[in-house]
Amino acid sequence: MKNHLMLSAAAGAILLVSGGAAFADTLDAAPVATAPAEVSEVDAVIVIGQGQSRQVQTLKNDAIGLEASGTSPLKAIDKLPGVTFQSADAFGAYEWSARISIRGFNQNQLGFTLDGVPLGDMTYGNHNGLHISRAIASENIGRVELAQGAGALGTASTSNLGGTLQFFSRDPSQAMGGQLDATAGSKAMHRVFGRFETGAIEQLGGLRGYVSVADQKSDKWKGDGEQKQRQYDAKLVMPLGDRGELAGFYHRSERREQDYQDLSFDMIKRLGRNWDNTLPNWNLAVAAARAYQTGGALPAPFTTVDDAYFAGAGVRDDDLYGAKLDLDVTDNVTLNATAYQHKNKGQGLWYTPYLASPGFGTAGSTAAPLSIRTTEYDIDRGGLTADLAIELGAHRISGGFWHEINHFNQARRFYAETAAAPSRNPLDFQENPFATQWQYAFDTKTLTGHLEDEWTITDAFKVNFGFKAIKVTNKVKTVVGNPLAGEIESKDTFLPQVGLVYKLTPDFEVFGGYTENMGAYVSAATSGPFSSLNQDNVNYVSQNLEPEASKTFELGGRYRTQRFQGVAAVYHVTFDNRILAVQQGSSIQGNAPVLSNVGSVETKGIELAGTFRLTDSWSLYGAYTYNDSKYQDDVVSANGTVQARTKGKTVVNTPKNIFKGEIAFDQAGFFAKLGVAYTDERYYTYENIGGLAPSTTIADLTLGYRFDEDTWGKGLEIQANITNLTNKDYISTIGSGGFVNSDPNGTAMTVLPAPPRQYYISVKKAF
Repeated sequence: MKNHLMLSAAAGAILLVSGGAAFADTLDAAPVATAPAEVSEVDAVIVIGQGQSRQVQTLKNDAIGLEASGTSPLKAIDKLPGVTFQSADAFGAYEWSARISIRGFNQNQLGFTLDGVPLGDMTYGNHNGLHISRAIASENIGRVELAQGAGALGTASTSNLGGTLQFFSRDPSQAMGGQLDATAGSKAMHRVFGRFETGAIEQLGGLRGYVSVADQKSDKWKGDGEQKQRQYDAKLVMPLGDRGELAGFYHRSERREQDYQDLSFDMIKRLGRNWDNTLPNWNLAVAAARAYQTGGALPAPFTTVDDAYFAGAGVRDDDLYGAKLDLDVTDNVTLNATAYQHKNKGQGLWYTPYLASPGFGTAGSTAAPLSIRTTEYDIDRGGLTADLAIELGAHRISGGFWHEINHFNQARRFYAETAAAPSRNPLDFQENPFATQWQYAFDTKTLTGHLEDEWTITDAFKVNFGFKAIKVTNKVKTVVGNPLAGEIESKDTFLPQVGLVYKLTPDFEVFGGYTENMGAYVSAATSGPFSSLNQDNVNYVSQNLEPEASKTFELGGRYRTQRFQGVAAVYHVTFDNRILAVQQGSSIQGNAPVLSNVGSVETKGIELAGTFRLTDSWSLYGAYTYNDSKYQDDVVSANGTVQARTKGKTVVNTPKNIFKGEIAFDQAGFFAKLGVAYTDERYYTYENIGGLAPSTTIADLTLGYRFDEDTWGKGLEIQANITNLTNKDYISTIGSGGFVNSDPNGTAMTVLPAPPRQYYISVKKAF
């Protein structure tokens, strides 16, 4: 209720301010300069951030549209320098497996926004946001902007230690029309997307908008089960004369996806890469659980009860809505403000053999020797962002704030099953638990502010300097379980950022910058300082540990001509106060981790990227990244005992060499794209003992044809996509079950194989 009142008040404030004040994004949050007019449509899908004081690239919706329909935009931006993306499905949308890292920073150390609205850290058990694949249908994304460093000062994030991804929705069309797409492919996949555009309605002051629906369903590529999602998006834009516009938005997602079994290298050797949960073989799952409960022999081919479970699933419902104002108050003053609300209901579940249903083992009982364990999520958050910019001669002074209140309720519950046959659907929200292990209510208050000056010294030379302040307060209240109480605060009032851009010639510019940032503690029972579920540990973190922090140096150059645009950059990052949550037992058991501060990480690297238009029809794109991330300290306990010898070891999930290449063709209606990606070997062990996923080279192919409008009408095209073109057998996601100190025997269940070659075909029609 408080958040609803907050949203109403914030929206009212926006409307009030629109009468006489305005605010624009800071220099670094401003739209990236577009490519020169001479660059063809094929080249323009990736824009090198001309005029920016940091490493920035923008990916346009054309590039996302060349992927298979329903593909996550995270998979589309994998081609950009510094980025590593992994997933166990062809679309990059299966959230348990989706992992993105930038310059050695993992997903929960990055920042994500949609139209300026914070998406949190996009982790699977999200506590402060939602995944981009749920936030908006991919067909409605207008562009994606990647800043490989900490991002702009005004970014609404307190986790962007190592990079920022900003997603922007497409604007409604000025003309009435629509879009209808239909896709079918491997594993009974089908997707239907429809969008209706109102066009500008003159009787309503030029109001325009769209509504869309996307429905997708696919069987898993191995094992049994399905993954499906339905999304609803709506956006309205009201022009405010020639001074700006007021926009409203609403996004709803209903996601139901069944999990793949986490594997180990040992399991892959024993059982094969296609081993999965036992669904639909209920009797096998029950036999394994009964053996565990009674001490009997496990059924073949089990050697441990963790070899497979009956099923696992994630169910999520999200509603995200709000209003956004962009206004030129005067010729020299601009205002940008957004009020938003997000509500989430979610469950992550699996059939656990570790706890039998009530009554198992008693005479005449029908109870199963297993039960369903859930982790349940309930998010209700609302916030306001605002930025004001003033042009004062050669200076552009900008400043703003972000305020959010997040009420997050999290619980661990168990639900009974029957021995003869399953009585519950894992893709439904479970009801009527027989036990609640724990339940906690968290309140998180976030307040950030920033101030910046962009100084245009000459037409060729610009500098920007400013700072950001962060204050995040985390509170916990026990509902069920070990008593937890108290407050933890993350605070830094001066996080500086400086940058420069110098145009040496009309075609070549250099840029550089320095940024400090802090990652705030999070409020959850499964991550952050409260995840120990122990009051003494909470007190220890509050009194002794410092939040994670980063210092980033960048230096680079950009070169652009009629046929070529490219960038080269070097960077050095120091990551201090690294917080490590040491998992106790297998991750799926959900034992409380132990949190400690384990020192620093040093990262050095080089990034190269460029697009070359070979002819009017052919273009070539390439990106190379060299990244060297090393731990600077061993993990040492309070009494001085070395718990993990990590000093000098390579950071987990950080390939040293990454290469991405694409060749594209577009002429006379025909279009094609061949993409190749090389990813170097990666560790999931902190000590680099065992746990090394081999390097991989993967190719994807797109082929299509746009029909002549005079014959077939507006916007008819057909597109075919082949993922994993060479049918490569490789490990995609590592760390799905967490990272471990060492794994010399390959028994850690924390890897997921990639899907084999998949085929999809889409028919798209605009109206």
